[in-house]
Amino acid sequence: MRLEALRQAVCDANRRLVNERLVSLTWGNLSGIDRAAGLVAIKPSGVAYDQLTPADIVLVDLEGNVIEDGLRPSSDTPTHVRLYRAFDHIDGITHTHSPKATAFAQARRAIPCLGTTHADHFATAVPVTRPLTADEVDEAYEANTGRVIVERFEGDASLDAQTTPGVLVAGHAPFAWGRDPSDSVDNAAALEACAAMALDTFGLCGGPAEVAELEPYVLDKHHRRKHGPAAYYGQGSG
Repeated sequence: MRLEALRQAVCDANRRLVNERLVSLTWGNLSGIDRAAGLVAIKPSGVAYDQLTPADIVLVDLEGNVIEDGLRPSSDTPTHVRLYRAFDHIDGITHTHSPKATAFAQARRAIPCLGTTHADHFATAVPVTRPLTADEVDEAYEANTGRVIVERFEGDASLDAQTTPGVLVAGHAPFAWGRDPSDSVDNAAALEACAAMALDTFGLCGGPAEVAELEPYVLDKHHRRKHGPAAYYGQGSG
């Protein structure tokens, strides 16, 4: 993707976060990557979404170094570039503090798969990371946030960042990713919706302990009919 087009896509996707009601104030950020150029385009720090223009979007390399003069990139840039280096199939990342998903992150609880809506988007429960240590926060907080996300996926054979495109950072908030910036917003919206439905289900049933998770064979069917080589949902690309 040409850098001008990438900046436009990242600007548009950041502005979508407001329309999807995934952000308040300037909480959150979104990025996209040009893999061929080795450059990431990311929201500038602290700039209101309704004021963003493509020219405001900051370009950094995969070490987080700004490549031209302009606005400062998001303070979460080290998290984004760590994820791009670890997961070569993702080309967009969304970080929000959407209320329901953030509630799960603050409770340090994964979002369980309770129904087929969740299964359509995530092949497993949406996992939660371990808390960062005091040293990790003190030395390189944002980079270590990315590190614990990667650690969570690499340390669990049941998890695949491609089929479960989101995570909760313990005590913090969700991150989601996708095949491009807009797709990462779709997955962030799905994550928030699944969190909200899980909380409503807990309320109806008297708490998490009273709720059964979706049968694995139903989860697998719903996920595979939308994703992968045997998918048959939608109209396809032909």
